[in-house]
Amino acid sequence: MTDTGPNFISVGEGAAARQIAVRVREGAGPPVIWLGGFRSDMTATKATALDTWAAEQKRALVRFDYAGHGASGGNFADCTISSWLEDAQAVLAHYVIEPPILVGSSMGGWIASLVARDRAARGHKTAGLVLIAPALDFTEDLIWSQLDEPARAALTRDGVLRRPSDYAPEPDPITLALIEDGRRNRLLERPFDPACPVHILQGMRDPDVPYAHALKTVGRLPAEGTVLTLIADGDHRLSRPQDIARLVAAVAGIA
Repeated sequence: MTDTGPNFISVGEGAAARQIAVRVREGAGPPVIWLGGFRSDMTATKATALDTWAAEQKRALVRFDYAGHGASGGNFADCTISSWLEDAQAVLAHYVIEPPILVGSSMGGWIASLVARDRAARGHKTAGLVLIAPALDFTEDLIWSQLDEPARAALTRDGVLRRPSDYAPEPDPITLALIEDGRRNRLLERPFDPACPVHILQGMRDPDVPYAHALKTVGRLPAEGTVLTLIADGDHRLSRPQDIARLVAAVAGIA
């Protein structure tokens, strides 16, 4: 089955409008939707490996870049969790009819969980969630709470804080708008139900999203239908061949 694109859809209105790049692989079964991580894109290792699996299995798969990421338009520093959630919802509305399998990596795990929760609230089914090192509430729990007082003061004063990244040559621009919007989208303050099976893959040597955070996430999910796989020697990327095999197995297990 061919992978078309990238296609572009327009999301938002007026000054907030942006062009979102989408690649669609036609196929059978519940469509698999890839939701990437913070400053990642749809050409990253796990996304392309999952696309290769979809091609081999003749499965439907959709991957896209959030605004400010990859081939999509928009300025990264202008974006928030809410705007990236809007991107994801627009892609699903445009391309997905059947209940999807949402595969979210790191920040994409948060976006996928928000999408599933909101779909359930509207009476729309989700076939399942596969979350890789899911960084739910990361703006608060893994960034703001880890900043010292001088860094918090600088972020509040300047509106942006540039943090060195292990995944990009230039620092990550962490904006005050991102932090404040993240608080409006928190999921881990109370139990939440995405109304579908959930399989979490988490490395125990992950320095960015500690496995204790995955345990906290599991504690907020319904016990029924929730599976956590801890990988003792796994890092944040979980992109080794054995990690990719676990990812594919988790997706196929829901399908």
